[in-house]
Amino acid sequence: MRQSVLALRLFALVVACLSSGAGADEPALRPSAQLIFKHPELLQAGQCVRYEEGGQGWIMTEPLYYLRGEVVAAEVKARNVGACPRVPGKTTKQYSRQEYNRLLQAYPCGEAAGSGSRQQQIGVVRIRVRDWETPHERKAENAGRLWRGMFIDRKLEKGLEIELEADLLGPCQRE
Repeated sequence: MRQSVLALRLFALVVACLSSGAGADEPALRPSAQLIFKHPELLQAGQCVRYEEGGQGWIMTEPLYYLRGEVVAAEVKARNVGACPRVPGKTTKQYSRQEYNRLLQAYPCGEAAGSGSRQQQIGVVRIRVRDWETPHERKAENAGRLWRGMFIDRKLEKGLEIELEADLLGPCQRE
């Protein structure tokens, strides 16, 4: 299962590297948009998908947290991508959950504060949530989108619809 998620993400990255540059007038294609254009069958309505966080480490493997659901819709949207919101004097590990959520909600965003905003095409997948497992430890507060039964700032419940970039998802088996 985890290998197929990694393979899907690796494929999206390879497609991004191999694709030709967009014209000056066209918004840049993010890997998530390229995935939807080149392989729409992977993200058809009703398809079971999974978003995962954690699981890193070779000797002491972190727990794996997930959100699983079914695709409601997948589309490519043009968005202005600006600089990421930052809190002066703090690293992301020092952010409060509210500050970290503001950063997550701005994603995708750029690192350079003075670069201004630019338009990019993003592959967005709307998912209907079926089940999940989230971390509850304080140290996981700023580790990802999942924490204490929440997806960013929304309480997880069956049937809740959320949006994620296509390249963050992997296939799953229905249970």
